[in-house]
Amino acid sequence: MSVFCRIDDKYVPLYRILWVSAVPHFCGSEDCQREGQYEVRLEQDETIWATADEQAAALRTIESWHGEEQDDPLDEGD
Repeated sequence: MSVFCRIDDKYVPLYRILWVSAVPHFCGSEDCQREGQYEVRLEQDETIWATADEQAAALRTIESWHGEEQDDPLDEGD
């Protein structure tokens, strides 16, 4: 298993990822270039932006790297 995932044409080491946004960015600014993308926060206050597919792939890769199936904390069930 690789310790990298690909986000925005970059190979990012999984251990550098602090968190991944659950919802796409929306600020309402007319000149915003990140609207609809997902923020991925790295160490040292760095941010990269992911598409929906990259966000989902990053989360799957992190979960696989962690080695355990976790229940989705946002899945409230029926």
